[in-house]
Amino acid sequence: MTQLANIRACVFDAYGTIFDFASAAARCTDIPGGRHAELTSLWREKQLQYTWLRSLQDRYADFWHVTSEALDFTLDSLGIAVPGLRDRLMDLYLTLSAFPEVHDTLRRLKQAGFTTAILSNGSPAMLDSAVRAAGLHPLVDAVLSADAVQVFKTDSRVYDYALQQLGMRADQILFQYPNDWDAYAASAFGMRVVWCNRYGQQHERLPGRPDHEVRSLAELPSLLGIPS
Repeated sequence: MTQLANIRACVFDAYGTIFDFASAAARCTDIPGGRHAELTSLWREKQLQYTWLRSLQDRYADFWHVTSEALDFTLDSLGIAVPGLRDRLMDLYLTLSAFPEVHDTLRRLKQAGFTTAILSNGSPAMLDSAVRAAGLHPLVDAVLSADAVQVFKTDSRVYDYALQQLGMRADQILFQYPNDWDAYAASAFGMRVVWCNRYGQQHERLPGRPDHEVRSLAELPSLLGIPS
């Protein structure tokens, strides 16, 4: 694969890139019928839908609120009414597991001199909790939340906020995203983009196009010319 040149910062989406959003349900043994994957999928789908719809309606609420409403919809839709499960799932979302390769990838980037950051729809409290629980604070230079601009991705104000906070041009920043639509939007904005396609999604028919597609962040250092 062709290496990426003139990159100064690597910026990561949080959920699905750094943190495994499926790990919340995976820790709950009392989800009836073993419907962990079904619950996770619908919860995530509604979570994203609500960010888009709230942005379109100009009715912002932070990501914690959106996540809780998406979970309420999911539990009602699946007919799951286990006492205490809703609160436990929300609490577990604050301490999601990091994907196995994350620590080593961030460490190698830092050692090679790259600025590292997270840019996410997650609220500041959610992101701070997850980063601390995973022990990532020493490896991340900045944690940036869309809450600062009161709108969700893929609104261009979120990407512009990252540029302003990092003090860099768009072409100096490499974004890593798990969502195809997010990767395409960041590319259309002018960022360099690596799509971390963990889930084998199809390519979107949208403006922009990621520079590279990988299945794991472990592939990122080689794209940046970092020796193994």
